[in-house]
Amino acid sequence: MGSVVERTDDMVKEYLIHRGFTSTLKHLDAEIKADKEKGFRVDKIIDQLQQFIQAYDLAALKDYWGYLDRRLFCRLEDIYRPTINKLRTSLFRYYLVYTVQTNRIEKTQEFFQKQALELQSQAEWRDWFILPFVPIPDQNPVFSPYFSRQWADTFLVSLHNFLSVVFQYMPQPVLLNFDSEVQKSFSLQEENEQLRQMLFSLQVDPRLKKDTEIIVHHRLPPYVQNMDRLGDTELDLVSSQRNVSLATQPRNLLSTFLPQGKRPPTKLPQASVSSPTQASIGRREIVAGQALKTKENPPYKDMKTVPSTGASDPQSSHSRQRRHQDHEKERKELFSKLPNQNAEKKLESSEQHPEHAPDTVDIPSSHVQMSEEGPGLVEQPFIKLSQEEYGEHHSSIMHCRVDCSGRRVASLDVDGVIKVWSFNPIMQTKATIMSKSPLLSLEWATKPDRLLLLGSGVGTVRLYDTEAKKNLYELMIDEAHPRILSLAYSPSGTSFVCSAAAQTPCSGSLQEAGGQACASVIGKLLLWDTKTVKQQLQFSLEPDAVAINCTAFNHNGNLLVTGAADGVIRLFDMQHYESAMSWKAHEGEVYSVEFSYDENTVFSIGEDGKFIQWNIHRSGVKQSEYSLPQDATGPFVLSGYSGYRQVQVPRGRLFAFDSEGQHVLTCSSTGGLIYRLNAGESGLESVLPLGGHKAPVVTVDWCSAVDCGTCFTSSMDGKIKLSTLLAQKS
Repeated sequence: MGSVVERTDDMVKEYLIHRGFTSTLKHLDAEIKADKEKGFRVDKIIDQLQQFIQAYDLAALKDYWGYLDRRLFCRLEDIYRPTINKLRTSLFRYYLVYTVQTNRIEKTQEFFQKQALELQSQAEWRDWFILPFVPIPDQNPVFSPYFSRQWADTFLVSLHNFLSVVFQYMPQPVLLNFDSEVQKSFSLQEENEQLRQMLFSLQVDPRLKKDTEIIVHHRLPPYVQNMDRLGDTELDLVSSQRNVSLATQPRNLLSTFLPQGKRPPTKLPQASVSSPTQASIGRREIVAGQALKTKENPPYKDMKTVPSTGASDPQSSHSRQRRHQDHEKERKELFSKLPNQNAEKKLESSEQHPEHAPDTVDIPSSHVQMSEEGPGLVEQPFIKLSQEEYGEHHSSIMHCRVDCSGRRVASLDVDGVIKVWSFNPIMQTKATIMSKSPLLSLEWATKPDRLLLLGSGVGTVRLYDTEAKKNLYELMIDEAHPRILSLAYSPSGTSFVCSAAAQTPCSGSLQEAGGQACASVIGKLLLWDTKTVKQQLQFSLEPDAVAINCTAFNHNGNLLVTGAADGVIRLFDMQHYESAMSWKAHEGEVYSVEFSYDENTVFSIGEDGKFIQWNIHRSGVKQSEYSLPQDATGPFVLSGYSGYRQVQVPRGRLFAFDSEGQHVLTCSSTGGLIYRLNAGESGLESVLPLGGHKAPVVTVDWCSAVDCGTCFTSSMDGKIKLSTLLAQKS
């Protein structure tokens, strides 16, 4: 609720500025600054209570709790009164424990002097009056549970959850309901798009035509259906051929297309519109244009409408007939080759001129492949519902990661600009982080998921709170190993792994050659405790202390897999903090590594262009091996005018799995590409190209936290595409 209130406040301020109500705006700002409810931000309220405790301000603490009681708690039902009293008692005990831990015994005695009349009649406080006189209270069986970190964390979490529930269910003004209205509008749009795709599939799929012919004919005129099954080139040729036959028997131009409905369907052009109705309108415009060209073309008009007479020149008439026969022969040859070559020509055209390719392709991949390969093709697993673009970056993307809840996205570009943004229900930038030092790595925390780890090129790691928009702390890892190449946060939320490497001529986001020269770079793999903010240990890297490029935990944090610059994959047991196994995986560097869905294997992509599945129970044993093109594995190359050439080595994730681990998303030169993972050596099966990019995609991610999965593809021109997919369950 706090984020909704904050956005509403911003909109009200914008409205007041627009109306010129400056005095009202000043009063509003002053009241917002003095707002004791902190804009219904529970974390802010908890922080305020802790500030009073740390300042030993007992009077302010009592007043603030009394305000919350009068403003919020008194409106609750009586059954919640015991819970409120318990929270108040725990808050005062939390204050007393803090005074004892900081050796401020006078504050402890002051508390009982001021609160004696109120607390002496309460049974739960009867044993606490001796607290100031106990020598070591944290070892006393009565008080020792309250001096543990576990009790303090439990109390703060309970208070946080209670306030969150109160804010969530308290009455809200109508103005705060705009988020739910926007989400409802988006869900309706998605439902309409899905129904539109279903209608379009009934027209395109020849296998379903017989069963649905009556329904389709009721919705669209017959000639529109037939025109939907023709490509632009076919329409041009059909129009030209029909014009020739109009010399002896003129007829309505639209009627000439009706027999073409018997032709086999061909691949629709890439720029076709998403709905059948729009497609039919476009076809009518094409037909009208052909008719206009026919009227404005004098040679064809003379040839078809003027009969031969004795006054015409015999030689000229003969030459016209000969040219017409040759032209007609060429048209027939081209038209006979068109069904087989039309798709290949369009594909070559889109590859040679990617700037003319559309941002979205609304026709599902399964339908396109059916039209090319015949009706026997199995239905594809995904339908692309929509594709949106996030364009706040102005340079090449290095990392783009979704948090574990699927609510926030963090993206980092080569200029060191981090954008934290949301995409559901609306795309909105939450925070922008500017870094003076170069940044090389990025990772979301797991508990709490609002925290973001940022690794720099000067040996520091920052923990950033994306809601409070501030750094919680900044660590100096190692001055001798300043490049923080990879970060991985443990699912337990108590530690994170940091890969630090020494400086090298190959460092940075740009390089002109491969990474073979970087294989000898010295590196460290360190484990840091997030509670004590101290280094816990340094892992042993055998046989050499080499730079680690990528790291990943399994679901419970008991295993850690790493990929290094020497091409070796190392698996660590995080319960004993030792290496379980290691093996040579790739020729050259390992760029990206992830656990499989069942966590019995790991997948890796290396500089050698191989995508390999490894059995973690048998060291160095391959389950499968696939060769990927260079635009999926890097280094990524972007060329332009005047000899401009940019080369970027992989930094972020090069592949991501769906929620069931049966499909994998990889990079490509024009967008993401989804493959089906087949058992054995049958190879990867391409099922859906996402497209939409004009520059090479350098990192991907796949969010399955919402009902419709969302694929994120980030490219070297700073554009991030969000492709929403609908899984087709068989």
